[in-house]
Amino acid sequence: MLNIVIFGPPGSGKGTQAVRLVEKYHLMHLSTGDVFRENIKTGTELGKLAKSYMDKGDLVPDEVTIRMLESEVNKKPDSKGFIFDGFPRTTAQAQALDKFLSGKKTSIGMTLALDVEEEELTRRILARGKDSGRADDQNEEIIRNRVKEYTVKTAPLKEYYLKQGKLRIVKGEGGIEAIFQKLCKEVDNG
Repeated sequence: MLNIVIFGPPGSGKGTQAVRLVEKYHLMHLSTGDVFRENIKTGTELGKLAKSYMDKGDLVPDEVTIRMLESEVNKKPDSKGFIFDGFPRTTAQAQALDKFLSGKKTSIGMTLALDVEEEELTRRILARGKDSGRADDQNEEIIRNRVKEYTVKTAPLKEYYLKQGKLRIVKGEGGIEAIFQKLCKEVDNG
């Protein structure tokens, strides 16, 4: 089973690249953002709780995120593997994911980290906000707070996965296809 974590700051292209990787390698895409939005849309209790954090640009607490993701993984027992997009975001979540996957007799094979400059991230997210209609993509202050949250809470994951020999850093600037080819090279070289 091939399990990949793809992470990077908001606007780094994780979702775009994850969809392409899913198609090429026949994996299941687990985007915490999509899972959150679906739970919010359907009005679940976890969705309402997640929304209260997302509206401020804060990270959703670990226990809420983990419960949602475990439920999604358990719905797809015959998958060839998963791409975890937007999860884990903290070392505690990475440890919880490792424990959960170990119980299923699998593990994370590699972590693809997209590296993009903050000004480029802000530009991308504001542009996306014009199409998405998402309020959190249209307010520069919230965007910068999301990037700050990433830097403080998620960037330490690099060290966690580096120690495991699973970290691959890929420059996330340039064209979508060029970035995709860099990611595929990392996956193929395992």
